[in-house]
Amino acid sequence: MCANESRRLKTPARAQRQRGLSIIEVMVGMVIALLVSLAASGSAAVFTASQRQGIGAGGMTVNSSTALAALKSDVASAGLGFFGDSTFLCYALDLSVGATVKLDAASFSPVRITSDGTNDSLDVVYADNVDSGANVLLSGTSDGGSASVQSLLPAAAGQAVLLAPATPGAPGATCMVRSVTAVTASTDDTKQLVTFAGSGDYNGAAFTTTPAFSETNKDRVALLGQLHWSRYSLSDGNLTLTRPLDDTSAVLVRNVMAFRVQYGITGTAAGATTLAGWQDATGSTWANVAGADVERIRALRIGMVTRSAQREKPNAAGVCEASTAMPTLFGNTVTPDVGDWQCWRYRSVVVVVPLRNLVW
Repeated sequence: MCANESRRLKTPARAQRQRGLSIIEVMVGMVIALLVSLAASGSAAVFTASQRQGIGAGGMTVNSSTALAALKSDVASAGLGFFGDSTFLCYALDLSVGATVKLDAASFSPVRITSDGTNDSLDVVYADNVDSGANVLLSGTSDGGSASVQSLLPAAAGQAVLLAPATPGAPGATCMVRSVTAVTASTDDTKQLVTFAGSGDYNGAAFTTTPAFSETNKDRVALLGQLHWSRYSLSDGNLTLTRPLDDTSAVLVRNVMAFRVQYGITGTAAGATTLAGWQDATGSTWANVAGADVERIRALRIGMVTRSAQREKPNAAGVCEASTAMPTLFGNTVTPDVGDWQCWRYRSVVVVVPLRNLVW
């Protein structure tokens, strides 16, 4: 009994000595925890880098698609107000803002592509009033100070109108944009009178030659409402929107490698309406499109190549595999702006915009 009791008394002490970890066990645990932490942090870094690359590629896609969708909406309105009775009204145009002359009897097109040999810029001009293009015959004569019209023109002060010749291609036939400052309603004995005082947005400048408009020539006045002029171009790798009427600008998309635009044109046969092909802004006709050739334009094809903002890491052999070939646009290779182009991702986006106002 005494021996058993002695063993029972020693048992708790032995158990107490066995609780806890030895210094070796603690060190082994610390090493294992450290290895697990290192592995986890490495995985987290790889995941974060992959996530950044995914966000960068996705952001590139969203940005380019959104910008082209907005550009498509803008371009689709091109020409509104400058066509009447299925006829292009303005082969040449006088346009000023305040005291600054923007166009001085210059050849005019509602859509104009300008090429520098590598990239293009695109100018789009249109009015925004649903009545734009509705035109009435002039009564008497006008030198741009006022206009008496033969029938009701639904214009109001602050809106823009277009004084247009009956025969756009005639020598010296130039359109003129004016701002309405007052409208005097017609009576039983007088015609409606639309006044363009110097305080209007488009009335304050003098042109080299002020066109004359007359009832005899069957010249007309067309309602514009508010005039819009947008210019899309590349600047330092950014697609930029500029408003030439007020000289404001904004960056739409960054990391743009190429911006190209082509005219969709009809054939040369009289009355041709079918789209015959896509035409670059080159050559004697299309480098500075004007006159009757404007009426051959039925659509625009707009393309853009963008580069991802995030450079991707090379593989274990030190070789980049993000891209295996240079991007292309309209069948032409686009040279990226980085030497290690294989380490970056690229996206080519193309949109076709029918020009409904030019077609109608």
